[in-house]
Amino acid sequence: MGFLNFGPRTLRVGDISLTAGTPIARFPYFGTAYYVDGDNGSDAGGAANGKSSTHAFATIAAAITAASDGDTIFIKTRTMPYTQDTDPVSYAEALTIPASKRLALIGQGGGPVQGQQPQIKKGSGTAAQLTIRSAGCYIRGLTFNGISATGGGILLDDDLGVSKSAFGTVIEGCMFKNCLGADVSVAGAIRWTAAGNAWQVRIVGNRFYKNVTDICIPGTGTTVPQDVVIEDNIFSSPAAMVDCNIYVAGSGVGGLFINRNVFPVLPALSTGTVKKFYSLATGCLGAISNNAFGSTALTFGGTNTGGGHPATMFLVNNRQQAAVAQEAANLSPIGYTA
Repeated sequence: MGFLNFGPRTLRVGDISLTAGTPIARFPYFGTAYYVDGDNGSDAGGAANGKSSTHAFATIAAAITAASDGDTIFIKTRTMPYTQDTDPVSYAEALTIPASKRLALIGQGGGPVQGQQPQIKKGSGTAAQLTIRSAGCYIRGLTFNGISATGGGILLDDDLGVSKSAFGTVIEGCMFKNCLGADVSVAGAIRWTAAGNAWQVRIVGNRFYKNVTDICIPGTGTTVPQDVVIEDNIFSSPAAMVDCNIYVAGSGVGGLFINRNVFPVLPALSTGTVKKFYSLATGCLGAISNNAFGSTALTFGGTNTGGGHPATMFLVNNRQQAAVAQEAANLSPIGYTA
């Protein structure tokens, strides 16, 4: 097992070494570590084999091709000139992790902020920015910008292991922006296919912004997903660009836990078909707990205006504003309304 530290630098002269700085993050990795540097790397082959930061690949796709099952790919944030004040220099790629490779894709950066992390932005086409077809993948510290494309951010493409699987995916500390469409039926930031599947998924500590939908399970044609944890995220705003933050159709999710998230504002996309914080199909089992909703005196449960869910999803310790300009009542508990 190896470790990669983001943050400190070590100077070595003979037998003497001096390390300065504290690691921003320390990532353990197994297998081989590959490096991507979109400014200084090369895909030309030879010495540019991606196995060190000084011989990095130029594209993430080249690193995925070179990697084997169990490897880790570290991706450097691209150089951003001071004039680039609204959109960082991007990796203009639409990527696929194939069924044969359980990979970790880890971006250099300090948190889920656009401009702080490596950004993936194809800027055209109908494919997702990243399609996952292998079990056990780990995605951390990357920004997915879906502007001018219709495929969204990450697609969990799973046929229950017949030829591909997204079982056991973890998506952590990423930024998702501009995954647009007319309503929840199009694109979205993190999306299952209509077949469902992709069990045991954890979506934690991400920032969503200006997406038509943030997390979408459009159907459960093959199996109902099991054990999906959605925790410590900040979901999309402004209201006029969002149809639904979390949307689950089909026969729901067996073991859906939505915990400690912030839902900034009730979605109100003009072409939207849902316009709620969440819409969870009958069949969902689990809990909605410890969330903050940017709303005033809305009702939740059934088909109500704040969020729709069956009684098998338990509401525990969620809050919204009770009344406008009433500071003492800003933490109003939310109960289930059939």
